[in-house]
Amino acid sequence: MEDKIYDVVIIGAGPAGLTAGIYGARAGLDIVIIEKFAPGGQVVNSYEIENYPGFTEPIAGWDLMAKMEEQTRRLGVPIESGEVTSMEKINDLFHVNTIDKKYFSRAAIIASGAQNRKLKVAGEEEFLGRGVSYCATCDGAFYKDKVTVVVGGGDVALEEAFFLTKFAAKVYIIHRRDKFRGTDILQKRVFGSDKISILYNSVVKEICGKEKVSSVRIENIATGQESVIPTDGLFIFVGYDPVNSFVPPQLLNKNGEIKVNMDMQTEIPGLFAAGDVRSNSRRQIVMAAADGATALLAAHEYINNIACK
Repeated sequence: MEDKIYDVVIIGAGPAGLTAGIYGARAGLDIVIIEKFAPGGQVVNSYEIENYPGFTEPIAGWDLMAKMEEQTRRLGVPIESGEVTSMEKINDLFHVNTIDKKYFSRAAIIASGAQNRKLKVAGEEEFLGRGVSYCATCDGAFYKDKVTVVVGGGDVALEEAFFLTKFAAKVYIIHRRDKFRGTDILQKRVFGSDKISILYNSVVKEICGKEKVSSVRIENIATGQESVIPTDGLFIFVGYDPVNSFVPPQLLNKNGEIKVNMDMQTEIPGLFAAGDVRSNSRRQIVMAAADGATALLAAHEYINNIACK
């Protein structure tokens, strides 16, 4: 049987990938989306989205992404489970390899997103799932009337710290700078909670415990003084790293992001990148969706151009 050739293979089923799929279906293209985990990306871990247009009330991250997935599937776009291990362009076709399958396409869009950045301190790997978490929305309910620590100072850290106050008796926020980077509305919520205490200019040096987390050792980087905070759980939100293990190295910048132009085009003709994996991403849902639409429209134009040659 001859191998199927798609018009576009989309890698990743977050906001960027699903939007590309929606636009591709409406353009009449033969497309497939490959997703390593479940559709939705990092957004499914957000307990509440307030800034996505079209919703007068906040919507849960999982609900928003379920609606995107449903819309994509309704248009007939297949979403297949698989982990992409490598890809290359041979002549005019992209060869996209997963662990157990190979895909061929005329154009490709990388929308693989980003993954939680690690602290890389002692105890982090050891206590993962036993007090160390990267998702308060997933695990917060386990810490009812307990003490928790959140590490980070951006939007996600502040949002998740405030979410934890629904369950935890106490929430510490440890931030390495002297002020937060998160948006004003999130900062006001954090400052207004009597359950939250903030430790600025501080970093985690070690996560301690026996069977599970019992404390964290921190250092004030301004004074060099160390202290220990007893805690039942540590939630880490210190940024994201692009998912790029299968991407040709020459396409990446120093931060591991895929270099693109305004049309989401990489230096390889017919290969596009969208969402959190691409250079200069603002890591916003609405912008990832716009990236996906832009990449698909550019891919459609590319396919039309090569068909005319």
